Amino acid sequence: MALEQLSDVVQRCQTIQDENFSPVDFDLFQSAGKTCIEQGDSAQVLSIVIDDKNTNIVRCMGWNLLEPLVKVLLKKEDKNLPHCHAILTHLIEVCSPKELVVGLLEQVEEADTDAIAETIVLLLKPLRTVLLKLGKKKSSSVGMALSTILGQVAQLPVPLSKEQEEDDVFGLCRCCTALLDFIRPFVEEVKEHIKHSRSISRDDELKGEILKFCMKSLSEPLLEVQLKDPDTLEQSPLRDFATEILVILSSIGEPLPSLLCHNMLRKREVPGFLEEDVRYPKESLACLAHLLFVKHIAMDIFPAVLSPIFLLQCNMEYVELLLSRTEESRLQKGLELYEKTLVRVEDCSLPVDLLDLKPFFSVPQNLVKVMTLCPVQTVRTKGLSVFQLSIDKFNTEAKYKFFRCMLKTSEHAGVEGYIIKNIKNQIDLSLGPGNENEWFLGKHLLPLLHQVLRLPQGPETDLLHNLDRIMESLNLLRYLLIRDKEWENETGIWNELYKIEDSFLKPLRMGLNMSKAHYEAELKNAKENKKSSGTGSKAAACTVTVGNERLPNMTPEMQLQVLQSALFTFDLIESVLARIEEIAEAKGRV
Repeated sequence: MALEQLSDVVQRCQTIQDENFSPVDFDLFQSAGKTCIEQGDSAQVLSIVIDDKNTNIVRCMGWNLLEPLVKVLLKKEDKNLPHCHAILTHLIEVCSPKELVVGLLEQVEEADTDAIAETIVLLLKPLRTVLLKLGKKKSSSVGMALSTILGQVAQLPVPLSKEQEEDDVFGLCRCCTALLDFIRPFVEEVKEHIKHSRSISRDDELKGEILKFCMKSLSEPLLEVQLKDPDTLEQSPLRDFATEILVILSSIGEPLPSLLCHNMLRKREVPGFLEEDVRYPKESLACLAHLLFVKHIAMDIFPAVLSPIFLLQCNMEYVELLLSRTEESRLQKGLELYEKTLVRVEDCSLPVDLLDLKPFFSVPQNLVKVMTLCPVQTVRTKGLSVFQLSIDKFNTEAKYKFFRCMLKTSEHAGVEGYIIKNIKNQIDLSLGPGNENEWFLGKHLLPLLHQVLRLPQGPETDLLHNLDRIMESLNLLRYLLIRDKEWENETGIWNELYKIEDSFLKPLRMGLNMSKAHYEAELKNAKENKKSSGTGSKAAACTVTVGNERLPNMTPEMQLQVLQSALFTFDLIESVLARIEEIAEAKGRV
C-alpha cells in the first residue's frame, strides 16, 4: 500500500513543471517513503530515488527521508542496511545542502539518550560532506553544526576509570575522535587562509566558529574529564582530543601563551570587553591552564620564557574560578593547578604587592572553604597542603600581611590556629642567627601578637569551639616567654606582658573557671539522673543543645562521655595557662 502511494506521488510529480510541488505532495512523499523504509521496502525506495527521472523530486523532497533512514542505520543488524546506506549517500549527493544540514542536525538533536553517541558517529561524515558543498557561505552552518553536536556530547557521562575509557562505555571517546575528523578540513581551510593572507583577522567567520568549538570543548567535556597519564593509560582518546584542541587553537592564530594570559593582557577600558568574555570564556581558559601545567599537554608548543611569578598571576584567576565551585572535579583541578603553578616559584619570593590583587585575596578565602566545608577528606587534605605551599612562597613582609588578613577574615578556629602556628614558626626562624627581620621581631610583631593573643568574645568566648585558636595562642605565648630572654627581649613580648595579661590571660582564666563550673554541675546532674533512673530500666535519651542547634538525642552514657571530654579539654587549657603564669611570675611580671 505504502509503496503504491510512493510510486503514485512520484509519477504525478514527474509531470509538474519548475518543481512547483504542493504541500500535499511533500506530505505524501514523506509519509509513504517513511513507511516503505520502516516496512523493509528500502530496495524499492532506492530504485525510485536513483531513477534519473526523479532527480528534481528527490532534490526537493528527499531530505524528508532522513529520519527513517537513520533509525534503520542505527540498528546495524537490519538486512536493509546496504540499501539504506545507498539511499543516504544518494541524498547527500543530490539534495539541497542547506536542507540536508537542517535535516541531519534535527536527527542529532532528536536522538534518544542511549543513542546520542551512535547517531553522532553515524552522521558526522555525511554532515561534513554537505557542509563542504556550501563553499564560502558555510561558516554559520559549520558553527550551528558544531554547537548542536557539542550540546549533545555534553549529555554523555564522562568515563571515571581507566577501564571505562578503554571500553568507551558511554561513547564519549568515539564522539571526540569523530569530531576531530569532522573539523579537520575546516581547520585546514583557515590555516591556508592565514598562510596566503599573511595576517590573522578576528573577522574571519570560519575561524571564529572553530574558536567557539575549541572553547566549548575545553569547558565541556574536557573540564569534566580526569585525563589519565600515559603511564596509566597508554592510548587515551580523550587525551588525544585535548591535545588536538590545543594544537588547533595554536594553528588558527590563537597562541597558547596569549590565551593563557588573556585576562591579564587585555585592557578592560577598551569598549567591547564583554564580547571578549564570550569569545574567551574564563572556564575554558581555566581548563587550558590545567591541561598545560598539570597534564603537560602541548607544552612543546608553549614557550618557557615566561617567569614563574608572571605565570602565577595569569593562573590565579583560573584557580579562583575553580576553587569557587563546589563540584569535586572542579575543586580537584583548582588545587592541582595552584600547586603545579606554585612549585615553579622560588620560596620566599612573592612580593607583598601581589596581595593587593583580588585573586590573591579571594583564593585563600576559597581554600579555607575547601579545607573546612568540602565533604571529601582527600580534597580537604590537599587543600591544606596547597594552603601551606602558598604561604611558603611569600616573602617575609607578604607573610606578615597575609597572616594579619587571614586572622581578620577566616572566622574558623581551626584555620586561625593553623595561621598562629605559622606565625610561631616565622618568629622562631627570625630569632635564629642571621635571620633577623623587622616583621616578626620588635615593633611590627607586637600588633600581630595583640591580634593573636585575644579572646573573640572575652570571658564569654566558647572555649570548646575556639579550642584550636586558644591552644595555639597559648603555645605561642609560652614559646615566646621561654625562647626570648627577658634581658634580650628581641620580640618585645616582655614590654607587652601586662597588656596581654589584661586582654587575654585574665579573661581566659575567668572564662575557664565559668566553663569548668558549668560543666562540673552538668556532670553531677547527669550522674544523679542516671543513678535515679535505676539500673534495671531502659536508659532514656536526652537532648543536648550547642550554639542554639539541637544535636541528635544521646543516651545518659553518651552525655557523660561528652561532659567528661569537655572537662578534660579545660584541664588541658589550664595546664598550659598555669605554666605561662608560672614563667611570668618567676620573672616578677604577673
